[in-house]
Amino acid sequence: MTYSEDKKVHRVRKGPILALLFSLLLWFVGIALGEPDRVMELARQVCLSCIGLG
Repeated sequence: MTYSEDKKVHRVRKGPILALLFSLLLWFVGIALGEPDRVMELARQVCLSCIGLG
């Protein structure tokens, strides 16, 4: 093995990092718009109608 083979350049892949940052951005926007409350309300309605109370 020569000296030049030992010094491989490790490039950082930008695609996965950008995808992670974009998903985190969308997650924060959803929380800011109150989506968790809406999802829980819909889940409660579905559960209550499933067991015959709604």
